[in-house]
Amino acid sequence: MLKKQALAIQHIYVPVKRRQTLDPKKVEALAESMLTQGQEAPVLVRPYGERFVLVEGLHRLEACKALGETTVSAYLVQARQH
Repeated sequence: MLKKQALAIQHIYVPVKRRQTLDPKKVEALAESMLTQGQEAPVLVRPYGERFVLVEGLHRLEACKALGETTVSAYLVQARQH
């Protein structure tokens, strides 16, 4: 069972490859929906030393940043290292 937790956005690393898929319009739309509904789906991260690596949820993470949030709702997953 995955445990949802609030993580500091500054401790989440976004891999460069994933960052290249960012769609600003999608981020804007998500941010607007988060204002009314909050963050509905947590992002997925995996532990990496003292930090976390984003596995899934780039647009949700960026929308939280755009709203000035300092934490994001996340699930910790044990992803394989490539």
